[in-house]
Amino acid sequence: MAPAFRHVAIAFFVIMLGSTLPTPLYPLYQLQLGFSNATITVIYAVYAGGVLTALLLFGRISDVIGRRRTLLPGIACAALSAGAFLVADHIAWLVVGRILSGLSAGLFTGTATATLVDLAGRERADRATLIATVANMTGLGAGPLVSGLLVTIAPRPLLVPYAAHLVMLAIVVIGVWRMPEPVAALGRPRLTVTLPTVPPEVRATFVRSAIAGFAGFAVLGLFAAVAPAILRGVFELTEPAIIGGAVCAIFVASAAGQIFGVRPLGSAALPVGCGVLTVGALLLAAGLATGSRALLVGALLIAGAGQGVSFRAGLGAINAKAPANMRGEIASTFFFVLYIAISLPVIGAGVAADRYGLRAAGVGFSFGVAALAATALIALLRAGAPKTQ
Repeated sequence: MAPAFRHVAIAFFVIMLGSTLPTPLYPLYQLQLGFSNATITVIYAVYAGGVLTALLLFGRISDVIGRRRTLLPGIACAALSAGAFLVADHIAWLVVGRILSGLSAGLFTGTATATLVDLAGRERADRATLIATVANMTGLGAGPLVSGLLVTIAPRPLLVPYAAHLVMLAIVVIGVWRMPEPVAALGRPRLTVTLPTVPPEVRATFVRSAIAGFAGFAVLGLFAAVAPAILRGVFELTEPAIIGGAVCAIFVASAAGQIFGVRPLGSAALPVGCGVLTVGALLLAAGLATGSRALLVGALLIAGAGQGVSFRAGLGAINAKAPANMRGEIASTFFFVLYIAISLPVIGAGVAADRYGLRAAGVGFSFGVAALAATALIALLRAGAPKTQ
């Protein structure tokens, strides 16, 4: 593996780690700044707004100005996000930090994946895509775990995690700066809005895959946003390291599902993923209703694995149907749907938690996810499972 490939993969991991770093810290901010559970979900959801803005405005920019010149601003946005959290003494700073983090992830996700494929070469494109997926999901999982551990063992819990992230960013920016540019710049960038697009011949496959993806990412969004409140209020788990580990578990299970579940299942991967996600969501509802920690752990692992399988299989099915000259555009539309899933439903769950309580809101949310995943499963069984790449 070439050094440049390793540097970009590590940078991708570090960027995604930063996007979930605040998760175990929200209860501390809540105590210090005094805001509701609904506010926590809004603070989390503006991250998705930053990602969507980046996808709409800058989705094609790396093809125009080059990969490195797109990755470096992504790292800069992540550093500015960490800086905003370091000085946060008001909710506004948390919102600014989350928006900047979303812009960073939006700039990095597609560009880093494309860069890894470019650096690996066409004959190793599948392996490069898999490594990009692993870097993405394990980075998202590592963020809460790292901050949860640092809060437990280090002083200044609202400062040390972000200072550590700035050090990581300072290290990875060197590798990205020195990497060879894999594509030729085509000219100066123009600020244009890239609207979500799905041609008629892809729509049926897209809708089924998007419903499953929406359900899976809604679960990830719930745990990345209000997991600390749920784990404290329902399961009486208060240690930041445990909270971080629980959130980490669902992302690691997702990565494992993508790595080990899709290829052996073949064309059955998408319906199987939807079925597993349905079971995981129902287990989550049961765990929340009873306060059972064993059911919670099972739900995290099963829902995470189902999300990972259905996500990768759904994206593969869309890629298999999409015209070659529109594949990137259609994939961006898919991600657009997924990032809506980690914002709007999660805000709804936060509002419901303030009104009806964490347990009732969590149970209702879980049943909603189960219904969506089951709907996608039924549609797939009726239509016949699409082939994946």
